[in-house]
Amino acid sequence: MTKKINLDIAEVEPREQRLGTIIGWDGTTEELAKASGYEARGKVQRGSGRSAGSPCGGCDGCRLCELAGPFSQGSVCSEQMVECQAGHVRDAVLIQHAPVGCGSGQVEYNALYRNGLVMRGFPAENLRITNTNLKESDLVFGASDKLRQSINDVWERYQPKAIFIASSCATGIIGEDIESVAEEKEAELGIPVIPLACEGFRSKHWSTGFDATQHGILRQIVRAPQKKQEDLVNVINLWGSDVFTPMLAHLGLRVNYVVDLASVDELAQMSEAAATVGFCYTLSSYLAAALEQHFGVPEVKAPMPYGFHGTDAWLRELARVTHREERAEHYIASEHARVKPRIEELRKKLKGVKGFVATGSAYAHGLIEVLRELGIEVDGSLTFHHDPVYDSGSSAEDSLGHLNAQYGGVRHFHVSNRQQYQLYTFLQEAQPDFLLIRHNGLAPLASRLGIPAAPLGDEHLAVGYQGMINIGETVLEILAHKKFHDDIKAHVKLPYTDWWRQQKDAYILARHPEILQQDEKEREVLSHA
Repeated sequence: MTKKINLDIAEVEPREQRLGTIIGWDGTTEELAKASGYEARGKVQRGSGRSAGSPCGGCDGCRLCELAGPFSQGSVCSEQMVECQAGHVRDAVLIQHAPVGCGSGQVEYNALYRNGLVMRGFPAENLRITNTNLKESDLVFGASDKLRQSINDVWERYQPKAIFIASSCATGIIGEDIESVAEEKEAELGIPVIPLACEGFRSKHWSTGFDATQHGILRQIVRAPQKKQEDLVNVINLWGSDVFTPMLAHLGLRVNYVVDLASVDELAQMSEAAATVGFCYTLSSYLAAALEQHFGVPEVKAPMPYGFHGTDAWLRELARVTHREERAEHYIASEHARVKPRIEELRKKLKGVKGFVATGSAYAHGLIEVLRELGIEVDGSLTFHHDPVYDSGSSAEDSLGHLNAQYGGVRHFHVSNRQQYQLYTFLQEAQPDFLLIRHNGLAPLASRLGIPAAPLGDEHLAVGYQGMINIGETVLEILAHKKFHDDIKAHVKLPYTDWWRQQKDAYILARHPEILQQDEKEREVLSHA
């Protein structure tokens, strides 16, 4: 039995503690799956003691061996994930109780919000995120009054149905009592005022920010079910295009998209849905498990909807939970007949092509499966973190195990938290023809190496049967621009030393951090040892 999610406290438990999340690892997918021990971890109540079948000698809270480097070149923090979740609720406001620099992501997330609204058929508008602009004096004397004033200001300006308050490293360091201010203003305004504990140092991986937003929504917005809507399905997503509405319509189901681009009322009705699904367990794990545990909404426990095998299994389990098995079988058969001829054409055109995937954890597993369906070789991949188990504990959600069992393993599989200097070595090792990537900051490096990259701004592009065609056509499109990237490679200089470009081990600084204190000759000796 998995540990029950605690909604009685305002702060979410970080993923490192809850799931054993890591951000540095090197090996094969088979080795990582064995070390993760998903099934054993899923069976034990985490935090309760030992289980004879669990990894590392039986301690359910054990951690995977992690390659921790001596520095970090770049990442994203949990507060930014709160920006792109709570900040994207249509009729709410997010207040960042932080120095103004923490609001720099508002520019990027505003573009995503506007584009997402248009893709979903809503009018384009700017997001509603404000920042309390903490100064040095605020960090000395406290800034509760400044937070109260900001709450009053956004209430007067927007009349929102909910107000989220994101903490920051600065407020965490001084111990700002955001929760008390939120309780005071909630009683005064009569709407949910929700504190979100998301200081950047709270967790070393940004995915905890997803959980922080979802935790606040579960505690203060989701209502006790007034009635069950037997045809309503919660789809936990980001801001991608609406691919789930037409897909689920074939089963006679309606979609309730959460959290991004949802309204407060749509979030509140999550408790009334017939089921909850997601396109990526990294994003959906916490919210889906909590909805089942606290509100009785079944989480669809199946492989993610990527490739034929995953999509078939996902649809069949959703149909079983919602009692629509016959409709699902008809839809599956018709979609197989529709897409297989085009997929065969794509396989012929893509024969001999080698790809590389660099995205978040579970999403990467699904993308590799899609590429394998297209006959594309994938012997190298980068994920930005790894969760050994998800909150449900169900082995049906073991996305890494599903990849290994149904599509075969990946020989060079890396976990690295957006460390560009390591990606250089990964790409040199794999020598791919193209790169699929979610976080675009790494894409320019691939171009400098002559490798075309497809930044997947629409995260739903690869979902379902049509998703295989979408990815195949995307790959053909970027390969057509190979000459452009070859020209870039010929005319740019990489920012790395000769010593680093000669390294075969991207994790040498994690294994030997003392190298940073040595001169060039000493480095050469150690790196060849």
